[in-house]
Amino acid sequence: MKIHVRAPATTANIGPGFDCAAAALDLWNELEVEEGAGEPDQSHLGVQAFAKLASTEGKQFEFVSRIPRERGLGSSAAVIALGLVAGAIAAGEEPDPEKLLAVGVELEGHADNLAAALAGGVCLTWENRIVRVAHSLPAVPFALVPEATVSTADARNSLPDSVSHADATFTAGRAALLGAALAQGSPDLFAEAIQDRLHEPYRAKTAPLLEKVRGDLPDGALGATLSGSGPTVIVWVREEAVEACEEELARRFTDASVLRFTVSDQGAGRA
Repeated sequence: MKIHVRAPATTANIGPGFDCAAAALDLWNELEVEEGAGEPDQSHLGVQAFAKLASTEGKQFEFVSRIPRERGLGSSAAVIALGLVAGAIAAGEEPDPEKLLAVGVELEGHADNLAAALAGGVCLTWENRIVRVAHSLPAVPFALVPEATVSTADARNSLPDSVSHADATFTAGRAALLGAALAQGSPDLFAEAIQDRLHEPYRAKTAPLLEKVRGDLPDGALGATLSGSGPTVIVWVREEAVEACEEELARRFTDASVLRFTVSDQGAGRA
């Protein structure tokens, strides 16, 4: 039996939603699993994820990777989601995003990315639980993807052990506002909500595009957020300004790839 599955890229944190908010993006990695001789690479995250649910013995794994690695677009989460979904199918089970999250979060380490990769849409996660809070976002995401890479572990180590009460209060308020913006589908509330003082200020030195964009937003842009650990920056654009913003971003940031995304309503599943 051949199993063919796919899993989307993600953008996590979305400003103040540190470690709990993420959206699936319409860029896909794929995996085919079929019977075959040889020993699969047990060090591969996708193979390890598969092995948590089904035997890898006598299986061949062929991965197709389109999501840039170590750029903050959830490449590792997508690979793990592929393995989990394929493993569930091989075991004769219907893939359940929340159950698979509990199985795979130890491999990924960051439940927000994995939750969105598994469930699709815009997700919140806590204690290995997932709730999809929206099918889309009130803005069009453009990713500015530099050539440089960032280690998630190194980015995590740049964060302080504590923050001021003022910064915590500021970010908690913006996180609540983010929920309101999603509930209302309001671009104006979304623009106010995507500000953060918990992680972005400390990761900015490895993501220099963030301050460059924020210092001179294109007309029609609502704001910019660091995607995951970076260095990719997401520029959030009003629907009516998409074409003009895309041209301006490509003109101004020639040292980065400019990718226009849509939020994917689907998570990992059969291709």
